[in-house]
Amino acid sequence: MTYVNFGLLQQELPALRDKFNSYPTFRFLVIEDFLLPEVAEALLADYPTPASPIWKSITYIHQRNKLQSAKISQEFSKVFEELNGEEMRQFLSTLTGINNLKADDELFGAGFHQSLKGAFLDIHVDFNVHPEKDWHRRLNLLLFLNKNWKPEYGGNLELWDMDKRERIAEIVPKFNCGVIFETTEKSFHGHPQPLNTPEGVTRKSLAVYYYTQQPPDEQQKVEAHNSVFKNTEGIKGSIKNFLSGLIAFTERVRGKR
Repeated sequence: MTYVNFGLLQQELPALRDKFNSYPTFRFLVIEDFLLPEVAEALLADYPTPASPIWKSITYIHQRNKLQSAKISQEFSKVFEELNGEEMRQFLSTLTGINNLKADDELFGAGFHQSLKGAFLDIHVDFNVHPEKDWHRRLNLLLFLNKNWKPEYGGNLELWDMDKRERIAEIVPKFNCGVIFETTEKSFHGHPQPLNTPEGVTRKSLAVYYYTQQPPDEQQKVEAHNSVFKNTEGIKGSIKNFLSGLIAFTERVRGKR
């Protein structure tokens, strides 16, 4: 059984490649109907509820009310296998020009992502080196599963050019919409405004990250780092960054004791 809409992806590949390469700050692409329609419907029906025991809660200065899990249920295991599989990686290599892509079957930091009411994720670049495999992170694939998403809910994925301090794209996390973008030192993204969803409505997504053994040429001298956050909210963001730094300093001091 096939889950990804490979027929559409292959048919549109030349146009998709041109569009992916058309953005100068960092390359990205939005693809609607990414999964076959019946697959997307089935996944939404089986998506884990916030009450499920699989979730790890992520709440701190730059990220709040977010649930993450790499504990993939049986219903989703074949989908992630296909997203990590050879056909998908070959499509991505042809699309992006990045060869020899590797997939992380353990889905470190990836898998299920679910954001609750009030959730936000400040603008940031991602960790650049897998902490266990020492692979270099090159691409993100996000797949949204949110039906009837309304503008007043917020939660749009924002892409930023931090050199110019301007937002370059705002992507609605609507149902069966896939987003592919490079992981670079300039690929700033997030959804910094708190979700304004009704009770029982959450922002649901799947995430898969792709790697290469060697770093891209422009990152040869970049050291491994975790997510790096930037302030896009003025004084409010400056206070948040100060508190984050204070917490990090306190944790380092405690760790030395």
